[in-house]
Amino acid sequence: MKTEKNQAEHVNQERSLGMWEKYLTLWIAICIVVGLLVGRFFPAFGEFMDSLKFANLSIPIGILLFFMMYPTVLGIRFSDIKMASKNPKPLFVTLFANWVVAPLIMTVYANIFLAGNPQYIAGVILLGLSPCTAMVMWWMYLAKGDMAQGLINTAINAMLMLILYAPLAALYLGVSSIPVPWDLIAVSVLAFIALPVASGALSRRWIIHRKGEGWFQNVYTAAVGKVSIVALLITLIVLFSFAGQTILNDPLLVGYIAVPNLLHYVTMIAWTYPLGYFLGWKYESAIDTTLIGSSSHFEVAIAVAVTLYGIGSGAALATVIGPLFEVPLMLSLVKLGLRTRKYFPRKKKI
Repeated sequence: MKTEKNQAEHVNQERSLGMWEKYLTLWIAICIVVGLLVGRFFPAFGEFMDSLKFANLSIPIGILLFFMMYPTVLGIRFSDIKMASKNPKPLFVTLFANWVVAPLIMTVYANIFLAGNPQYIAGVILLGLSPCTAMVMWWMYLAKGDMAQGLINTAINAMLMLILYAPLAALYLGVSSIPVPWDLIAVSVLAFIALPVASGALSRRWIIHRKGEGWFQNVYTAAVGKVSIVALLITLIVLFSFAGQTILNDPLLVGYIAVPNLLHYVTMIAWTYPLGYFLGWKYESAIDTTLIGSSSHFEVAIAVAVTLYGIGSGAALATVIGPLFEVPLMLSLVKLGLRTRKYFPRKKKI
């Protein structure tokens, strides 16, 4: 009973970020506009940021994503992970969503709405094959999901990318010898899972030992949470500066390519979130599964598209445009989750 009470207190602990969280939608909108304007009127900035890469991973984006990931795993304890591992159903649904349903429906939507444009189709399919293992942890944190369960799910997804990405891409694209960006996946696992988790565990232990649990929860965690918000906003500026010219010069093309992506998000959300409810899951598990199932690892998709079709190809363009819509969609899903979490679990214990 005591363990369950402590777990409940940990899951429901306050993670309020004051005005940053309250007006997050506004800040995100402003930063998207700023990023677009920077990309449009100062294209050299976006080109320079995009040129800074290590193992196909953008160094500026990688650094910013680390500062977004670190606060999300800071509060995870080993006991949380151990407890989450005893509940494998959300993991199984997540894997089924990411590796069976998502690629199939993205392929169907791409071929229907982008018919006659094989490179756009290829780029969109590559996005559908790439489950997110980075920014999705931040959305789970903001949605007050089960961070330990989310960590397990994203880590296993990252490992499966090494095995499943190439054969599934070959199947859905009809292209042989699909290049797997081993270096990018390895660096992503290290930067967005191993390093933040290790840093969080070590700093948590050291700070609590020196300052106490109260100071850690009320002062340090709150301050780091604000850093993660700032990192997200700067990430948006950098990300949208990459495609600022394209979006503003040809918005109809962007909207055209975005259609299958938008339908993919809606479809994945429409069945994963209600499924968690009807299976009697707690909200934290249901929202984790939905967020992971509907998001994508755009870095991997971009790297493969560039290798297969070239940096100026329609496939590369499609992989760049896709994630630009993901941020407002994930934010909307977070808000939906927070508004509806009171209905979970379906079967209340008396």
